[in-house]
Order: sequence, then structure tokens, then C-alpha cells
Amino acid sequence: MMKLALFAGDGIGVEVTKEAIKVLKYLLDLNSINYEIEEGLVGGVSYDAYGKPITEETLKIAKESDAVIFGAVGGTKWEPLPIELRPEKALLTLRYDLGLYANLRPAKVYDDLIDASPLKKEIVGGTDMMIIRELTGGIYFGKPRGIEDLPDGTKKGFNTLVYTTKEIERIAKIAFDISMKRRKKVLSVDKANVLESTELWRNVVANVSKNYPEVELSNMYVDNCSMQLIKQPASFDVIVTTNMFGDILSDEASMVSGSIGMLPSASLNGKKGMYEPIHGSAPDIAGQNKANPLATILSCAMMLRYSFDKDNLADYIEKSVENVIKKGYRTQDIYSGAAGLKLVGTSQMGEAVLSELKDIMPA
Repeated sequence: MMKLALFAGDGIGVEVTKEAIKVLKYLLDLNSINYEIEEGLVGGVSYDAYGKPITEETLKIAKESDAVIFGAVGGTKWEPLPIELRPEKALLTLRYDLGLYANLRPAKVYDDLIDASPLKKEIVGGTDMMIIRELTGGIYFGKPRGIEDLPDGTKKGFNTLVYTTKEIERIAKIAFDISMKRRKKVLSVDKANVLESTELWRNVVANVSKNYPEVELSNMYVDNCSMQLIKQPASFDVIVTTNMFGDILSDEASMVSGSIGMLPSASLNGKKGMYEPIHGSAPDIAGQNKANPLATILSCAMMLRYSFDKDNLADYIEKSVENVIKKGYRTQDIYSGAAGLKLVGTSQMGEAVLSELKDIMPA
């Protein structure tokens, strides 16, 4: 039995998760897989209903599930709220309470969408990488931290970059395990020439690699990596790095593909994970049937692959998305107006993927 939590959230989160669930349910029903989906409110809609961005009842649903499907949170309506009551607090609470320490962000350039990339075709062609970001440690969570007054009347701001062997080992293991399902290449990104914490990072990753003799491990400083992601993005397979470096590099890599609406993500604690598109709630187009649901549909494929080891079912979803793109279906964010392309809305794109899935699934 698959126990799934569904938190659609705010804005276009409601629309894109609706299409993803439609595709997922078809696939699970066809393969006679028992599942249960329990919904909960998160973000602004939760604040409107309960006065807080996430309730204990919703957290309980998440903790008792095998995986969480998440839409998006936020919107201008709730921006004046105190930080602890803003919709985004729900996402941070889920990550912390579920111990989701590994963030996975694939960045793939589809041949038929290559013109959407801001980079030259000959540079981005063949790009298919996975960035694995440590999510619960590093400078974002290290202590001491804060702002303090100095004797001369000025102030000092400070944060602590700290990692332990165990924190590095567990994220490295995920990177190597995932590389075994891909091209068996891992790049560890650090700043070991000037930061002792990432010198430890490099050494620990090297030790973990000894358990994966089939995987090629290489190292790169983060400044060089940021340049190479633009210069030769197709050369990367699996990248594993710290919280802050991963935050920056994964956003950089997302732009290589040309559309944030195409990119899924996963945040993992072992097999348990939360799966979401990397785009936001886009309140400017919410409720207008304009949002691209493909990132959320692909996030469900990641869920099948990484939480349930159903790689074959994940492959079918990914192939269906690829075929729909080949056939020229485009939501507004990936529509160029070129001849042969079909501008469609959120629901039509979901139906197109579902139709494709029905065509390619074995009877």
C-alpha cells in the first residue's frame, strides 16, 4: 500500500497537482497498485482557514505517509504577514520535521525544447544532470548565528558553516546510489582550498566512494563549477554539494533548460520524500488554465523512482512527457509561436500526457 499525502497549496499549485494526480492514478490503477491519498491544506490557504501556514493535523498526515506530493505556496496576499506566519513557513516546517536532508534537482534539455534555452544549441544539447544538495545542514543552519552590537556602535552579522562526518556520509551515499541508476559519474563540489568544513566534505565523500568502485568520482571547486555549468553543461551527470552551493548551482542549472516550468524536484530522507515542481505559486496566472503541469507530473515520476523503486513506471511517465513535447504541445511558458506548435492550457497538457501514457503502456 502506497500512502501518499497531497498538499496542493496556493496559486497554480492546485491546478498542476490536479493534472499530476490524474496521470499518477491512471498508472497505479492500471498496474493494480494499492494506494491511499490524503489531502491537507498548506501555505496561504491553511493560514486563511486556521491562522497558521501548516497545522499539526497536516504534519501528522505527512509523517504517516510514504511520500508527499507538494504543489506551491505563497502569494502577494500573504506577504504582509510576519515571517513565522507566511506560507513559505509550511515548506520549511515539512523539510525540518520530516528530516528531508537531500534535495534532488534534475536539469534536462529536451531536444524539441532546445530553442527555449538562453544558451547556444551546440552547448546545451544532450544536457541531463542531477544536482544533489544537502538540505538541512551547512551555513543555513549552523550556530552560532545572528547580528550583534559592537562597542563602536556598529553591528556584526555572522553565520557558521559546519558539517559533520555523518551529515556528509548520508548525502554522499544518496549521490552514489543515484549515480548507479544513471551514468555512474559523481562530481563533488566544494571550496576545499579555503574552507576547512568543505575540506572535510571532500575527504568524507572520497571515503564513501570506496564502497562504489563502479562510480567515477571527481572534485571541483564551486567557482569553477559555476563556470563549467554554462560552458559545458552536457558534461555533468550527478553533482553533490553543500546546502548553500547547491542552492545557487541548482538555480543556475535550471536556467540552462530554458523553463522553470519543466523542472521537478525531490527532497529525501532515505526512501521517504517530498516531491514538488521548482516553480512557485505564480499568482498572476493562477486559475487561468495557463500553468505548465509537466514539472509536477515529472515530480511524480521521481517519487515512483526514488521512494518506491518503480523505475519502469517512472520511465513511462517521462517517456510520455517527452512524446508530448515532440508532438508540439506547449503551455505558454514554452511556446515560441513556431509553426507546428500547439498552444494548450494546464488541463489540456495533462490530458495530452495521459493520452500518451495510455498509448505506450503495455496492455
